[in-house]
Amino acid sequence: MNIQSFTFNTFQENTYILSDETRECIIIDPGCYSNHEQITISEFISSKGLMPVKLINTHCHIDHVLGNKFVSNKWNLDLFINKLDLEILKGASSIAKMYGFEHYEPSPAPKHFLKHGETICFGNTKLEILSTPGHAPGHICLYNKEADILIAGDLIFKGSVGRTDLPGGNHTTLMESIEFILKRLPEKTQVYSGHGPSTSLEFEKDNNPFLK
Repeated sequence: MNIQSFTFNTFQENTYILSDETRECIIIDPGCYSNHEQITISEFISSKGLMPVKLINTHCHIDHVLGNKFVSNKWNLDLFINKLDLEILKGASSIAKMYGFEHYEPSPAPKHFLKHGETICFGNTKLEILSTPGHAPGHICLYNKEADILIAGDLIFKGSVGRTDLPGGNHTTLMESIEFILKRLPEKTQVYSGHGPSTSLEFEKDNNPFLK
């Protein structure tokens, strides 16, 4: 599995494109807001000959959904989210204005709701859906067992954890979700977060001050 990340919008959000040898790919948390950002992701997909087959949000905070409509329209993709984040997605337009995203195009409604333990596929690749609420009620992570790779959204970052002061956030729930991930997955698991550099569960166990 190949992972390509792009850092988009004023929140410096990480958008991920996962692909494999079949050239099928999925787009996770498209934060592409400006025309330049939309061109950047389009040119990458075109240059690699990739075929997008799914659009997925780990959660529906505004910085992770700014490009939902563009991506959905460009490649005719249905949106996958956890149902518990539906109300956050519905409120994205008002939140966008609050943060100065005056040209935000509302996300399409999700066609599929992801559940804990479900497996989704693209090409020859399988990803397990893990429910990890706390930062947002319907927050999920996506785990590939073969490569020990976790797409972690805003659950955990290198040296930090997701904020819980937004509507629907809960610090106790967040820490329970992180504990679940730490117990459930191997220490060598590489973590690709919604902001900042990648890390590993082992590094976070040893160095993350929020886990002490």
